[in-house]
Amino acid sequence: MGHTVAIEVRNVSKRYSDDPGLAPALDNVSVDIADNEFFTLLGPSGCGKTTLLRTIAGFEHVSDGEIRLAGEPVNDLPPFKRRVNTVFQSYALFPHMSVAQNIAFGLEMQGLDRKQIAQRVDEMLALVQMQHLARRKPAELSGGQQQRVALARALAPKPKVLLLDEPLSALDLKLRKEMQVELKRVQKEAGITFIFVTHDQEEALTLSDRIAVMSAGKILQIGTPNDIYERPQHQFVAQFIGDINFLPGHLKRGQHNENLFVPSGMPVEIPCPAQGIDGKVQLAFRPERSQLVDPAQPHHLRGVIEAVLYVGTATLYQCRLNNDIKVMLRENNEGLNRNRGVGDRVAVNLPPHACLLMEA
Repeated sequence: MGHTVAIEVRNVSKRYSDDPGLAPALDNVSVDIADNEFFTLLGPSGCGKTTLLRTIAGFEHVSDGEIRLAGEPVNDLPPFKRRVNTVFQSYALFPHMSVAQNIAFGLEMQGLDRKQIAQRVDEMLALVQMQHLARRKPAELSGGQQQRVALARALAPKPKVLLLDEPLSALDLKLRKEMQVELKRVQKEAGITFIFVTHDQEEALTLSDRIAVMSAGKILQIGTPNDIYERPQHQFVAQFIGDINFLPGHLKRGQHNENLFVPSGMPVEIPCPAQGIDGKVQLAFRPERSQLVDPAQPHHLRGVIEAVLYVGTATLYQCRLNNDIKVMLRENNEGLNRNRGVGDRVAVNLPPHACLLMEA
């Protein structure tokens, strides 16, 4: 990731109404996005991610704050004067134009000569690996091919930043996975900043250099995919990214360590201090980070298996603990037939490194 900042968003708010009772679409958002970074805005519908993208593009005016592109303020610039391009959910290709003509369109608007346009179109066709389809019309292309043309058309004028508003959402799952790999390759080869909007957690983890998780117009956490998954700072972030279990507990601080007591009375030693958290807490753990063990073993949470779900590479077990809380556990299928079934009594082993502490 480069150190030069491509986009600076400073204390940006966006209100669609003067009614103080209505929450703003963006609420004092600040973020720096680097040159040649694949940066993802992730969150549920209505969280503000597309609004933030549209303010960067210039399709929406900010109510407060400032947006800078390569160090220059762009608040007052219309979209066509900003060195950004957008790829939308609907690819919006011109149906009467060929693939090559679609890619050339923006270059013609810039007033480039024919030789420059032809050279750049060839470069873009090679980048998205569509040289053999240059003469086809959009109606003759698959969804994935149309998506590549939209990408090539947006990249052709050499924008400083490419904005992508859920561009893979119309594709079926297998093609979507293929296009994720393709998108990452194109971004690295093009060498420009991509700002990608999605509500798909797996897509964000797969593609991104960094992720900003948004909720209710605010950015809750920014970090690498590893940071966001392994060290979520908010309960919302922990729940939104992947599967996770929560157990209410009480934290007791010792001189050299900390013990967490969950309602069953089992102490779990927390290896590193949870700063600023005391008393009532939530103990969070991922389904794949815990193990089902023999219920005769001491010092474990005990319960009964209520459901077994075979998902190919793994088996999911839904367990009801003795304190009536349900948890989900995941075990990889490695050729071992454990013969666990509904109604079996089990214990749950929680290694200290698997435990995350959150405020209750």
